[in-house]
Amino acid sequence: MNKSLFLKLFLLSLLLVLPARAQEKQYFDVPFVPTPHVVIEEMLRLAGVTDKDVVMDLGSGDGRLPITAALLYGARGLGVDLDPELVEQSRAWAEAAGLADRVRFQQQDLFKADLSEATVITLYLLPGIMGRLQQTLYNLKPGTRLVSHDFRLGDWQPDAVTQIRKNTFLWVVPAKVAGQWRFESTLPGKPEMELELRQKFQEVDGYGKFSSRHAQMWEVKLRGDRITFAMVDDRDRENEAAMYFEGRVNGDVIEGQVRRGTGKSQTLHTWRAVRIAAAKP
Repeated sequence: MNKSLFLKLFLLSLLLVLPARAQEKQYFDVPFVPTPHVVIEEMLRLAGVTDKDVVMDLGSGDGRLPITAALLYGARGLGVDLDPELVEQSRAWAEAAGLADRVRFQQQDLFKADLSEATVITLYLLPGIMGRLQQTLYNLKPGTRLVSHDFRLGDWQPDAVTQIRKNTFLWVVPAKVAGQWRFESTLPGKPEMELELRQKFQEVDGYGKFSSRHAQMWEVKLRGDRITFAMVDDRDRENEAAMYFEGRVNGDVIEGQVRRGTGKSQTLHTWRAVRIAAAKP
């Protein structure tokens, strides 16, 4: 059967049979309330799902989200739900769609699920559950995308918000960068440089030292394991130049490039930083 046609029939059948099931499952911590298809599509679009992703739905219900991710994007899917009937139904739908090799479902407490395989995690959970999951999700591999229908992750501000019938929130798990960093570069004169970074989720600020002098950091942005910021090379006050840093965080090391100046005067250099002290409590 054509996948587009199957998807339409699949969703139509769900609309016919699931309202009653939704009412039956109120005894679980998270009652089963189906997510509208247009919202599922927006969640997957906002997360930038591709055929290289593993999309994991926590509280997967009838399995519509992982199945749709596989049908529309060719992603691999994994659903976790506590209700054995819904898990069995989800497996049947995946089998009928010819996706049993790409989409799996497991009956399990979502707080005990292994999330390490996922590159995208989707959520439609009550605020209390979202709050309990916050730290676990924050500790996932940097770059993991989290996308939620209707509810936020406590005080963790989303990276993006859209509204297609309902609110959809996106978070990109940030690398942990708080602490003191010392780095070297191929900038002219090879100046001594240090950074002191403070962090709340993806929000980062701090200050630096450049050639033993205080240096302001500007435009600090952290998305996944990518960090960018700017500083000013003021060693020669008559010829100051902005320095635009971009780097990739790998544990206690950041490596990247720095562009000094703009236009025809711009020069490109490398830099490498090592964390020498953890964040202050």
